[in-house]
Amino acid sequence: HQSKLDFFCKLGYGKQDICKVLENLGQEALEDDVLKELIRMGSKPQALESQAQPAPLKLVARGSCSTSPGSKWLGEDDADSSDHLRPIVIDGSNVAMSHGNKEVFSCWGIQLAVDWFRERGHTYIKVFVPLWRKEPPRQDSPIADQHILEDLEKQSILVYTPSRKVKGKRVVCYDDRYIVKVAYEKDGVIVSNDHYRDLQNENPEWKWFIEQRLLMYSFVSNRFMPPDDPLGRHGPTLSNFLSKKPVPPEPKWQPCPYGKKCTYGNKCKFYHPERPHQAQLSVADELRAKIGVPLSLGKEEEKCNRLP
Repeated sequence: HQSKLDFFCKLGYGKQDICKVLENLGQEALEDDVLKELIRMGSKPQALESQAQPAPLKLVARGSCSTSPGSKWLGEDDADSSDHLRPIVIDGSNVAMSHGNKEVFSCWGIQLAVDWFRERGHTYIKVFVPLWRKEPPRQDSPIADQHILEDLEKQSILVYTPSRKVKGKRVVCYDDRYIVKVAYEKDGVIVSNDHYRDLQNENPEWKWFIEQRLLMYSFVSNRFMPPDDPLGRHGPTLSNFLSKKPVPPEPKWQPCPYGKKCTYGNKCKFYHPERPHQAQLSVADELRAKIGVPLSLGKEEEKCNRLP
């Protein structure tokens, strides 16, 4: 009796209802029979009763714009805005040498690029730099602001590609392959002015990815500036290029060079401002409309002329 009582109490039924049913059916009654009797009596679990009762309405003072902490504005997406932005993979050597005019490995250029993407809301940013850049600078390979590399490494942004010395000679792994591979797996964007032609010939899938996801840039007075049209004038905008869910651009109609003298009618592919609803009619239909002849008669005449 106690085991059955505990079982139906866990289901959410009240003790009084359970005891009444057990007294009527007896202690040897099966659990299915007890459940049927509880349902017949109209007894409901506490969870269902709480769902059936509507939530109490909250009174808000008129003119008050305050909202509860958990509420959100209308139109605000539940997901984080950073989820809609593509991961960023930066070619650290290319960016640093470009900022240093190909003479100095300028770490400040890497910091400028990282800050630019941070301000846009990107959370996944990775910078790849060869490990030997940790070594003290030499005359043949000067490095400026080397402490920035340490700061970015502590923030889990900078990743060193492996390198070692064998019998006094430095053995360096190909960092470009790391950059393209990570960007391809993350479906992100490569930030570099390098075209990676050797890797394009190595893998056809990488070839398409590099052509479509390579973001070039320029430095103008210590300002990191990627182009507004990364894939050309007829390609996507920079914001669409960096987002996972691009917004389709509004159609732009090119005005007809002939203007009102155009004789193409509805076959003209250009925009005519004199036609408010772009109701492109043929020249014959326009003349019939001016005279007052129904268009259906004109179409019947055309069909008759076409018949042999």
